[in-house]
Amino acid sequence: MQAEIICVGDELLIGQTINTNAAWLGEQLNLKGIRVHRSLSIADSREEIIASLEQSLTRSQVIIMTGGLGPTKDDITKHTLCEFFETELVINEEALERIAGFFRERGLPLLEVNRQQAALPAACRVIQNFRGTACGMWFEKNGAVVISMPGVPYEMKSMMEEQVFPLIQAHFCTTEIVHRTILTIGAGESFLADQISQWEDSLSAHHIKLAYLPSPGMVKLRLSVYGKTDGIDEILEQKIQELRSLIGTYIYGVEKESLEEIVGELLRGKGMHLATAESCTGGNIAHLLTTISGSSDYFMGGLVAYHKDIKVSQLGISAEIIEQKGVVSREVAEAMALGCQRNFGVDFAISTTGVAGPLGGSEENPVGTVWMAVAGPNGVKSEKFRFGKNRGFNIDMASAAALNMLRKEILALNG
Repeated sequence: MQAEIICVGDELLIGQTINTNAAWLGEQLNLKGIRVHRSLSIADSREEIIASLEQSLTRSQVIIMTGGLGPTKDDITKHTLCEFFETELVINEEALERIAGFFRERGLPLLEVNRQQAALPAACRVIQNFRGTACGMWFEKNGAVVISMPGVPYEMKSMMEEQVFPLIQAHFCTTEIVHRTILTIGAGESFLADQISQWEDSLSAHHIKLAYLPSPGMVKLRLSVYGKTDGIDEILEQKIQELRSLIGTYIYGVEKESLEEIVGELLRGKGMHLATAESCTGGNIAHLLTTISGSSDYFMGGLVAYHKDIKVSQLGISAEIIEQKGVVSREVAEAMALGCQRNFGVDFAISTTGVAGPLGGSEENPVGTVWMAVAGPNGVKSEKFRFGKNRGFNIDMASAAALNMLRKEILALNG
């Protein structure tokens, strides 16, 4: 089974919209045993749509298109598909009633342009959209299927999960793919590869493939087996335990858990609370923590102490220490964490102070230098990091490193 993804939209090509649809579809298709071997972004052009479909149908059994199904004149996908499959538009009564209800519930008139969204190719199987007005379409040709979906992510995802994936799995005989993902932090890809080289060699005996998936400060290790067999779950678990014995200090979670989720669960489990005092990370750590639903159980709040005067007035840091040691120093990082812990009345406090760049920096503290500290029941600990010259990268790296410091400090508590 091979699949291709075709995303239609000029906005994708000029960078105005990030193509998250292709990433999500690729992941979901792979999990269902369908390998995506090509993903394209093309212009809102009849010629591009037809050419892409003609080429894709020579290679793949499943072609999924997104975009170009709206009510405006620049949305030409539906009309082009009519031409390609030699059919005509007809009003789908079920779609028309649903679209009419959509506008009726919102107290809006049903315009003719909206009514025409119920005009769909006679040769297609209609995929109803219960979150919007643009229907999906399922075509079959020469043993392959072409599925056209709206480009709005939350509409497309709902339709794929509830209707299209079950149809694909019923239409084709798919082979299940089993994945296990181990999450690591604090070690680079090449270092990890060196540490687990012999373990990696042992995977081939069980037809397990390993992929290294690096991101700022972290590396995901994904184990994959194509075609589930008896006992493979137990074998994968055994291999993960072997991996823990080799690089356990760098493993912080499994599957899709994020560092902020894991830290949150650790705090919740101990009934402890956290606050943040950030300088160079500009509130990013607080942002990550509050992306997790229920984080108010353990996260009390944060202070972006960007200017040195705020460090003095709000965190109680001695101006003399700042003058003598500099804003980017162990002493200031530790004082920030302790002041935050005291002011918020929490068990743990994280602090960051550094040079995010690209401006600033000195011989002693070049761009990318970050001091961070964690104050907790066992006192305060600090660490210095040197990242890179890119501001966004440095902020992401420092945020991940600070959360990982906190994670280790929580785990170090007795009980």
